Amino acid sequence: MPPLSRKLTVTIGQSSDKGRKEINQDCHGVLVPDEPLLSLKGIAVALADGISSSSVGRIASEAAVRSFLSDYYCTSDSWAVKTSAQRVIAATNSWLHAQTRRGPHPYDKDKGYVCTFSVMVLKSATAHLFHVGDARIYRVSDQSLEQLTTDHRVRISSEQTYLARALGMNPQIEIDYQALPLGRGDIFIAATDGVYEHVGARRIIEVVAAAADDLDGAARDILAEAYDSGSPDNLTVQIIRIDDLPDDDAQDILGPAAGLPAPPLLEARQLIDGYRIVRPLHASSRSHIYLAVDPDDEALVAIKIPSIDLRDDPAYLKRFAMEEWVARRIDSPHVLKPRPPARERSALYVVTEFIDGQTLAQWMIDHPRPDLATVRAIVEQIAAGLRAFHRKEMLHQDLRPANVMIDKTGTAKIIDFGSVHVAGVVETAPSVEATDIQGTHQYAAPEYFIGEAGSPRSDIYSLGVITYQMLTGRLPYGTAMATARTRSQQRRLRYATAFDEDRETPAWIDETLRQAVHPDPHKRYAHLSEFVYDLRHPRATPPRPLAQRNPLLFWKLLSLALTLTVAALLFLLSRR
Repeated sequence: MPPLSRKLTVTIGQSSDKGRKEINQDCHGVLVPDEPLLSLKGIAVALADGISSSSVGRIASEAAVRSFLSDYYCTSDSWAVKTSAQRVIAATNSWLHAQTRRGPHPYDKDKGYVCTFSVMVLKSATAHLFHVGDARIYRVSDQSLEQLTTDHRVRISSEQTYLARALGMNPQIEIDYQALPLGRGDIFIAATDGVYEHVGARRIIEVVAAAADDLDGAARDILAEAYDSGSPDNLTVQIIRIDDLPDDDAQDILGPAAGLPAPPLLEARQLIDGYRIVRPLHASSRSHIYLAVDPDDEALVAIKIPSIDLRDDPAYLKRFAMEEWVARRIDSPHVLKPRPPARERSALYVVTEFIDGQTLAQWMIDHPRPDLATVRAIVEQIAAGLRAFHRKEMLHQDLRPANVMIDKTGTAKIIDFGSVHVAGVVETAPSVEATDIQGTHQYAAPEYFIGEAGSPRSDIYSLGVITYQMLTGRLPYGTAMATARTRSQQRRLRYATAFDEDRETPAWIDETLRQAVHPDPHKRYAHLSEFVYDLRHPRATPPRPLAQRNPLLFWKLLSLALTLTVAALLFLLSRR
């Protein structure tokens, strides 16, 4: 029996009190979810402090904490922590600011729905900190308190200060963010100013160390110390101790499918969990795909099983199991759809809709000179499918003609999710991420060849190459891009113009393609919508300098000009 995988385990103590004030405007909370949310989203610890000058400060702090602890876990489980948290915090900020504008003091920030806000999300082996205001988050380090957050407070004098940044203060919010590696035994402390201004760091560490496992008691003792020291403010403190860290394992994310054995090669009329195999559809070094019939509704389906040659590779099997996980989170008519799970499975395989059609690679062979309108229609459909990935913070990373199907109705669908990068999953289980360059290198973005991370611009590059090839029958850099393994080598590559007098390709389309497949990702289109728009709308572009269009000719002409100048000067000197 395999050993049980370790999980992220914490001990938390917290306490809050109104202190010498009439009401407590502080609010705090912790949420430790069950799996799979524990692995996918992590543990959230939140602390807010309503400003004392406002009668609705308590409402603001409660709204901030409650909304984060509920809405954060409703964000897409494919999003990274930073993306999820920042969107939730931005939405809360907008709501609080709107409440102030609708209240009796719409332009007085000191009487509005304003609060400080500090959040720590513990996911896998990383602490993600989000902060605005003057509450603080510390880490106990070598018998001292290391302040991890910055106070957003401006000091006018020794007795007068004001908050420079807080939640609800302005329509937009700037949130401090940092990510820190976690270690077993790490202790974090979050506190409002009513506590840390009146209890020294050494005393806080002594109280926490003496408490052992009674961290709630330690939190109460720290509040008592602050009160006895004369603190006039509300008092709140949270203590978080990291007891154990999780394994780098995708089992809790992918579910039981990740632990199933790979099936043997299948044959016609063979049954696998009720599915009746009809015939093989495709075989490669990475997978085998079969046409099958689902007995529940007699529908044709496609069944994909792991490659025979890679079944001893745990990383490959994890990525294979990820394919169905990814497919179930994408909803687009231009992305291959998985079949709902009908029966308990005995082996690792993926069941999807069957697409009656051909790959774009075969379509390009059958249509070597397609008209521009047809190319645009196909590219726009592929772009729509890619946008569905990008909205979920996923990158396809292996977009090529063989991974796009054209069905009998002319609908294009992206298939094969074996190389998809999912930001939220990679944070939890880095081993799921493909470490090598997947697919055909001629379509892979240049940044992958020099070890840089991909971005949506990387998928745009692949789509640009496909578009270029459909229009010209060639690749924009031939085979040279796949052999350029440094940034300087990539800069020396020459883009082959797509303009051809024998084809009906407007010259302005060439400029669109040139930008889409630029070796430097920062000089490509930032958004798919921009690329698709420019494929239909000519844009007025200033003529590019000769140094960019033809560097070799530029330097030859410059050398000639310098030579003639020198000759002229020598001639003038000789006449004196």
